[in-house]
Amino acid sequence: MSSSGILLLDKPQGWTSHDAVARTRRLAGTRKVGHAGTLDPMATGLLVLGVESSTRLLTYVVGLDKEYLATIRLGAASTTDDAEGELIGEVPAAGATAIDPAAIAAGIESLSGDIEQVPSSVSAIKVDGKRAYALVRAGEEVQLKSRAVTVSEFELLGSTAVDGYLDLEVRVVCSSGTYIRALARDLGDDLGVGGHLTALRRTRIGPFSVTDAGELDSVDVATALIPPADAAARLFERLELSEQQAIDLGHGKRIEVDAAQRGSTPTSALRSAIAPDGRLVGLVELRGADGGVGKSVVNFPSDAVAGA
Repeated sequence: MSSSGILLLDKPQGWTSHDAVARTRRLAGTRKVGHAGTLDPMATGLLVLGVESSTRLLTYVVGLDKEYLATIRLGAASTTDDAEGELIGEVPAAGATAIDPAAIAAGIESLSGDIEQVPSSVSAIKVDGKRAYALVRAGEEVQLKSRAVTVSEFELLGSTAVDGYLDLEVRVVCSSGTYIRALARDLGDDLGVGGHLTALRRTRIGPFSVTDAGELDSVDVATALIPPADAAARLFERLELSEQQAIDLGHGKRIEVDAAQRGSTPTSALRSAIAPDGRLVGLVELRGADGGVGKSVVNFPSDAVAGA
């Protein structure tokens, strides 16, 4: 059986997230591999994969905030809101380069914070049971509903004039479910010149950074895996168990948690329950008026050992 753990990959351009999972399955020698959030083939950057029982942790990674570096091209919209689509509504030559920098700053500001965003029509959102992108490719018109998202940081890093277009290099930190392509589209619309995405790189998901990720064509899965206990401890405060507590939790029993074990986070938050040998026993929720009772929400089998 393959070891369990979290694998960080730096996805190259042209690969789908499914391609990356399929390759990892072959390298790890197991079918039990999943990912926490896709990247378009055009995009590069961080994919967080789970191997064996650590796929159970992916549920808690998917909804974390994300950071991206992107290039937004002003001067033309696109049928897909990115460089893979057909350009539409191009402005006259040099029109985009004449935009007042103050107007760009105001446009970015208006797309920051808690906003309502209409996802790109070529997204993976399902409409009547079918993916929106599949409907678009079949020639159907798709109207998606707006959704609440949070863009906590939208930073302009620089700009370059390219053949009459204006390329904006930006950094975005946002909630799960935010479409960077839609930010490019909406910024271009707000400025009256059209906009689309020409490059996208995901640099972070929650506590996981692309700087720690391996290359897809050279990664050694066995040595690159983050052990389950270490991965869970990045996501949740640690709950150090006694030997008996570890046994009881493994058998589905509730445990008594004294004040010294409870830590500083709210009692409603999950803890990563770690056995004395470093094994991740499970994710535990503290209950009771004082948080003195621990109940396992997710148990991990014996493949989830430290350094397995």
